[in-house]
Amino acid sequence: MPESTARAGLWRAVQRWRGVAIIGTMAAVTLWLAYSGQLVLYIHPRYILFTVIMAGIAVVLSLLAVAGRRDHDDEHGAPPPRRERMLALTAAGIAGVFTLGMVVLPPATLGTATAQQREVNATASDDAAALASATTADAATVATFTVREWSAIRRQTSDLAFYADRPATDLLGFVVPDDDDPENLFYVSRFSVTCCAVDAQPLGVPVYLPGWQQQYPADTWVVISGSFTSNPSRQSTEPIVLVPDTLEVVEQPREPYLF
Repeated sequence: MPESTARAGLWRAVQRWRGVAIIGTMAAVTLWLAYSGQLVLYIHPRYILFTVIMAGIAVVLSLLAVAGRRDHDDEHGAPPPRRERMLALTAAGIAGVFTLGMVVLPPATLGTATAQQREVNATASDDAAALASATTADAATVATFTVREWSAIRRQTSDLAFYADRPATDLLGFVVPDDDDPENLFYVSRFSVTCCAVDAQPLGVPVYLPGWQQQYPADTWVVISGSFTSNPSRQSTEPIVLVPDTLEVVEQPREPYLF
């Protein structure tokens, strides 16, 4: 068989199965992530059912394509130009590596690096509503407040009288160093997700604990209970901080994001 004919045949095979293989594999990986409960690390729970249905359809169509495909290519056709072949093979290789990475590498949650890049509490939403709700909430309701509620309330008021009888209880999040005073302050932080991990925004409550790095490295998940007070730090711009009464290291929760 002439070398050009062999190259043409190989090219046709790559072109024929590249899209089907990548789509089918990515759909199968999506179903695996959903089955293992890890798809929530990528998208909001409200989109999981739709995503699973679409992935299932993609897998079925890929199998049907494999079963029913017929080769109608010209066996003696010449291969396309070298530049076109290289571009197509490179694109297929990148997509294949990405798909293989999703299979081989375990899903990981967003952490400190992303939180610092996107800036903790850079995006505010419903702050006034959170403050109004906290003003009329009883002690039992205040005890259920997460990082989302407390970060919103802090953006609305630094009146110490407001926080006097409203301690934070069992505040769950991961440790993110404060940029201004990393020796004394860190944020107990969570990511708020609207659609998927791409739009995740870091929220956090500043915690004053000098020397915290010795026991609680960045990205450590902790549960904190304590009281809010005026910030003792001279470097930090945060007016109100949380001083912990109790602080416990915990495992990362199954659903690390706030939805």
